[in-house]
Amino acid sequence: MTASLPLLMILPSLLLTAVIIGFPIVVLGWTSFHRVSKFGQLLSFNGLANYLEVLADPVFLSSLERTLVWTIGVTVPTIVCSLPLALMLNDNFVGRGLARAIVLLPWSVSLTMTAVAWRWALNGRAGLFNATLMELGLMHEPIEWLGTATMAFPIEILIGILVSIPFTTTMLLGGLASIPRSLHEAGRMDGGSAWQLFRHITLPLLRPFVNIAVVLNVIYVFNSFPIIWVMTEGGPANGTDILVTYLYKLAFRFGQLGKASVISLLMFVALLGFTALYVSLQNRNTQDAAGGIA
Repeated sequence: MTASLPLLMILPSLLLTAVIIGFPIVVLGWTSFHRVSKFGQLLSFNGLANYLEVLADPVFLSSLERTLVWTIGVTVPTIVCSLPLALMLNDNFVGRGLARAIVLLPWSVSLTMTAVAWRWALNGRAGLFNATLMELGLMHEPIEWLGTATMAFPIEILIGILVSIPFTTTMLLGGLASIPRSLHEAGRMDGGSAWQLFRHITLPLLRPFVNIAVVLNVIYVFNSFPIIWVMTEGGPANGTDILVTYLYKLAFRFGQLGKASVISLLMFVALLGFTALYVSLQNRNTQDAAGGIA
């Protein structure tokens, strides 16, 4: 009874979570096997027809490929940039509190407002970016920064990196604060260099926080909607669409709710599979490292 008491205490919360998360997934899965009207009414069972139609859709395939580029292109540079920034903000220096506030302030601004501001700044005719470059004499005619997918999509990736850095830096700062300073002091007394202290003390102890940052950033970026939608709405010609924006178009512009349900379900399975695989690999690496030390 003693061993099962903690499970009994959290059982109501587990059941509530299972209902809140599980019920929409069940409904989504059931909808994906039906023809659906534009008003969400299930018309008839059509088996795997929606799945086959989605998998044969070239726009879906290109959106899937672009989603992978978008997720990796935002997540990896975000982690790489946030780690040294967190290390700098963790040091003691005059004005550290102000520097932290400046770095973390963008986190309080909604992604939609950030995307609107960047869309105005990059406007081809009256944008601040063009006006500044022309005033400095760096170019002689305005550029339509968001006019082509080859130019707009990399810009959206850069903006995605900028808005992801504050959250990731905050998480890594929390991890750095949990590392006892006595470990670094002992390392310096033993003659360790700054790089050796970082490699053998800071990085191993910070690894769990880096893992959490990777998983959360992948989930957030994979599902990120406002930046691309506000700036280009997936255009021009679906050239900047990722899965979530294409899903929105199918559901709310074209009324193809059956296909939209399929894409939603595939996105959920992909994220669940990634999270499970990543956590499993990290746990295995941790066990191997512990075994090597033993």
